[in-house]
Amino acid sequence: MTENRSKQLLDVVLKAADDKLAQEIVALEVGHLMPVADYFVITHGKNEKQVQAIVDAIEEEVHKEGFEVKSIEGKDNARWILMDLNDVIVHVFYYEDREYYNLEKLWNDAPIVNIASEKE
Repeated sequence: MTENRSKQLLDVVLKAADDKLAQEIVALEVGHLMPVADYFVITHGKNEKQVQAIVDAIEEEVHKEGFEVKSIEGKDNARWILMDLNDVIVHVFYYEDREYYNLEKLWNDAPIVNIASEKE
C-alpha cells in the first residue's frame, strides 16, 4: 500500500473510532521500526460493549471505504481486540487492560501522529 493510501486508511480508522467515543486515541508511526505496518492505533473503551462498538464501527467504515480487514483477534472477550488492516494495526482495549499492557511505553520510540490535524 502506498504511503498516501496508508494515511487515508489511518484517517478512516481515526474517524470511526472517534465517532464511537473511543477514549485517548493514539496513533504511532511505526513504519520505520517494523516492516508489517505503517501505523499503530491504540485506544480504549469504558466497557466491553463500547470496545465492541468501536471495533464494529472501524470494520464497517474500512470496508465501506474499500480497504481490506486482514484479521480481527480477541473479539470474543472484548478486552483487547487486535485489528490487522494491513498497513494499520488497531488495538482496542478495555480501559483496565490498556493500562496493564501500556503499548505506548513499549513503542515509545515511534513518533506520535498529530491526530488533531488528521481530523480536519
